[in-house]
Amino acid sequence: MSEAAAEAQGESPARRASFGARLAAAMGECGPLCVGIDPHPALLSAWGLADDVDGLRRFSLAVVEAVADLAAAVKPQVALYERHGARGLAVLEEVLAASAAAGVLSIADAKRGDIGSTMAAYADAWLGDGSPLAADAVTLSPYLGFESLRPALETAAATGRGAFVLALTSNPEGASVQHTGGDRSVAKAVCESAAAENARYAGEPLGSIGLVVGATVGDAVVRLGLDLAAMGGPILAPGLGAQGATGAALRETFGAAYGRVLGTSSRDILAGGPSRAGLRERTERTLAELA
Repeated sequence: MSEAAAEAQGESPARRASFGARLAAAMGECGPLCVGIDPHPALLSAWGLADDVDGLRRFSLAVVEAVADLAAAVKPQVALYERHGARGLAVLEEVLAASAAAGVLSIADAKRGDIGSTMAAYADAWLGDGSPLAADAVTLSPYLGFESLRPALETAAATGRGAFVLALTSNPEGASVQHTGGDRSVAKAVCESAAAENARYAGEPLGSIGLVVGATVGDAVVRLGLDLAAMGGPILAPGLGAQGATGAALRETFGAAYGRVLGTSSRDILAGGPSRAGLRERTERTLAELA
């Protein structure tokens, strides 16, 4: 259930179901798909839109309108709004509000990570009740130490929101950090920390602290000894479609943890626009592949 749907039913933030529970329900109803909203200049151009704030708004809201009843979540890429300055961030606020009103969960792909009061400020911005940028979940970077994320983890727990922590990404540079550490690689340590954090959500269908694991990481999950099935939370797996991952590849990569995987497709689905029918057809096709 989205925040807007919960509030429409008179549910206060203190009584809002956890993000993990709401995501599990959405995945059960719609399927395990997150549609990325990535307004790259080339995509705006392909849609016949200018690379400006008006084009950004038209593109983003069209995606939400087309897929809100099909996808478990949408994931706006924050940097592509920031590049338009304050007016771009205002569009992002509109996108998050429209997603909530449409009843689809939102994941702000911000990849925030800092320490102390700065991390607390990020937590307030992306997860705090009353913030115009608050999403249902946010992506976080743990590379100043997992515990540096504590303000966001506590805010998520207090507001019924969630977080996806970068663990094993598919970019070539990621291995230089994430694969290091011998038998207890950095990626494995992040996975174990997320599992410990999800102990507070025992009894929920999913914990609210998930991991970002690239859909194209291949055998790295097994090779590095990540026990994703026991991690407790969801797995956000970007890379479907344009980056080469398929539903069959996800099943092979994630094995016993596949039921926790929220596959993410951006460019492949977005290339179906600006036609609403085209966006929906590509979304439905991707869902069929994941079933």
